[in-house]
Amino acid sequence: MILEAKLTVFFATFTVLCIAVLGMAVGVLMGRPAIKGSCGGLNQVGLAGSCSGACSSKEKEICAVKKAQQLKDSE
Repeated sequence: MILEAKLTVFFATFTVLCIAVLGMAVGVLMGRPAIKGSCGGLNQVGLAGSCSGACSSKEKEICAVKKAQQLKDSE
């Protein structure tokens, strides 16, 4: 009886995960753009270090301006 309960939980969990993966696959197949993080993350609110990473040149420029403004404000 305990084994049956464990198998039920296992199959329920497996089914939910398969549905989630299938949903993500359908999203990719439908041409939805990939998930994109916010360039800079915590840098945008002034809580972290540098603004390096896979940002576009425009995003890096915006980050540099914000960083300079934060330095100016802190003086």
